[in-house]
Amino acid sequence: MKSRRIAFWVLLVVTAAVYALMVGWTLPLIEAQAGGLRPFDLQPIGYDYAEARAFLAALTPEGADVYLRVQHTLDSIYPALLAATLFFAIGMLAPKALGIWRWMIALIAIPGAVFDYLENAAVSAMIAAGPDGISDDQIATASLWTVLKSAFTTIAIVVLLALLVVWVVQRRWLASATQA
Repeated sequence: MKSRRIAFWVLLVVTAAVYALMVGWTLPLIEAQAGGLRPFDLQPIGYDYAEARAFLAALTPEGADVYLRVQHTLDSIYPALLAATLFFAIGMLAPKALGIWRWMIALIAIPGAVFDYLENAAVSAMIAAGPDGISDDQIATASLWTVLKSAFTTIAIVVLLALLVVWVVQRRWLASATQA
């Protein structure tokens, strides 16, 4: 049991470190290399043709290189790390009385990662096509993956937060009941 907890905390720290690298270094760098326009990954409600084309037109070759090489390298491991972290956190916090169903509930962490990988592939294709080579369908598909990634990740985090609140309340209730 103790080794599982240690493994979970290591997973959480690695996930947080990769996230910190992306939001503290690569994504701000890409944004700066695109004249202040937000990268696709940071637009949870999606983007339209004009926004995507404007971003691609503003993105410098250096910015595109950072996006495709550094950001997408980090983002090739981050979705799996986040999904695993959320999966195990939800599974561990869900009531044990649910048996196998607590792990079924934890599966809500997986779709966000799948859509993140689809988003990464679509964004890579859009960057390769450039502002004049992208199609409406490419943009609509990439935007859909971005929205679905954001939605499913948000749902998983809300489930985790709800379970965390229940866990804290139960621990306080048990602590006060044993003191009475």
